[in-house]
Amino acid sequence: MKITTVGVDIAKTVFQVHGVDEQGTPVIRRQLRRGQVLRLFANLTPCVIGMEACRGAHHWARQLQKLGHTVRLSHHNL
Repeated sequence: MKITTVGVDIAKTVFQVHGVDEQGTPVIRRQLRRGQVLRLFANLTPCVIGMEACRGAHHWARQLQKLGHTVRLSHHNL
């Protein structure tokens, strides 16, 4: 199982993580506390990670990029 793309929803205490493989099949769905996030991504092969450009997203993007991942931040106007 090779996870190619992961979506991360950042929150104050619990993050939602959803990852898919090359065919778009969901292979990971988890709720993580802040202390678990880097541990999970350190154990994944480099992939594309998408997250909303919100408060704290740039910090997490830098940390995930240090692990070899490609991070894409998306800005949403409501």
